[in-house]
Amino acid sequence: MHKKIFNALTVLNLIGQALYTLALPIGLGALASYLLTRYAGAPGYIWAILMTVGTIIGFYSMIKFIIVYSDGMDRSDKLKKENERQKKEKEERQARLRAAGKENNENNEQAE
Repeated sequence: MHKKIFNALTVLNLIGQALYTLALPIGLGALASYLLTRYAGAPGYIWAILMTVGTIIGFYSMIKFIIVYSDGMDRSDKLKKENERQKKEKEERQARLRAAGKENNENNEQAE
C-alpha cells in the first residue's frame, strides 16, 4: 500500500516540477514584456518575441528536466536491484556456511 502512495507522490512531484520548469520562463518573459512596454516605452511586438522565446526555453527546460529525472529513476532502480541481488547472495552464502557447519558438527559427533 505504501509503495503505491509513494509512487503516486513521485509522479505528482515529477508533473509539478515539469510544469514549473515550463511556466517559469514564460512568466519571466511576460513580466519582462510588461515592464519594457510599460516603463521603457518598448513597442508592443516585444510581447510576441519574449513570449515566444520564453515558451521555447520553457519547453527545452521541461524536456531536459524530465530526461534527467527519468535517468535518476533508472539509476535508483538499478541500485535497488543490485542491493537486492547482493543481499540474496549474502543470505545464500550464510546458508551454505551454516549447512557446512552442521555437517562438520555431525561428522565430529560421529567420530567421537
